[in-house]
Amino acid sequence: MVKAIFFDFYETLCFHRHSLEENLERIAERYGVAVNWERCEAAMARLFANTSAPDPLTDFSLLELSVTVMKRECAFIREVGIKNHVEQIAWELLQSGHYLFAANSITLYDDALPTLQHLRDSGFKLAIVSNWDTPLEPLTERLGIADYFDVIVASHDQRVGSEKPDPYIFNHALAAVGVSAEEAVHIGDTYEADIVGAQGVGIRPILLDREGTQVGRWREAIQSLSELPEMLLPH
Repeated sequence: MVKAIFFDFYETLCFHRHSLEENLERIAERYGVAVNWERCEAAMARLFANTSAPDPLTDFSLLELSVTVMKRECAFIREVGIKNHVEQIAWELLQSGHYLFAANSITLYDDALPTLQHLRDSGFKLAIVSNWDTPLEPLTERLGIADYFDVIVASHDQRVGSEKPDPYIFNHALAAVGVSAEEAVHIGDTYEADIVGAQGVGIRPILLDREGTQVGRWREAIQSLSELPEMLLPH
């Protein structure tokens, strides 16, 4: 019997409202600087290369992480041909669409709140299990969803020290919620992290494939969170 439902966070419950290119175009126009769009694709590839999360099994400083991200963003700004006001433009670009400033730029999918409310009213325990590098509770409070969750588990938390698909982050969530793996379901949009990770500890995984790009990859898949109650509630 399902007692608890775990949710991935980013691109499961929420998303960035604008793309990096849209944010850059708006900011560049405000500063009156020209962007070399021919360089942008290659510059973006370098910006996002080697940007995996810090090893959750070792201590890391959020301050050091912020400095590293800022330096990388400045290099990107210069690479697309902007020479003036580089640090200010980089800072604004980060605020408009980077996870460090997600409170400024992230929004819920339309199906998130109604689904959470339905599942909570139906008596399920709810949790977030996310690979997220900064404190997640303030962001969920800003989004108005914090109170729906019994537990919020993020990989940045040194009490967790693990990121999906590692088993420990799932086992930490199970213990915190107080259910067995057989009593839990995990929903997420990333096959390797969410499906493989949950399956590895015996949690039933459901793949969220909003764009229909992963058809056939997993036997239980949905395109909207609104499909969840039908799958989980007894008939």
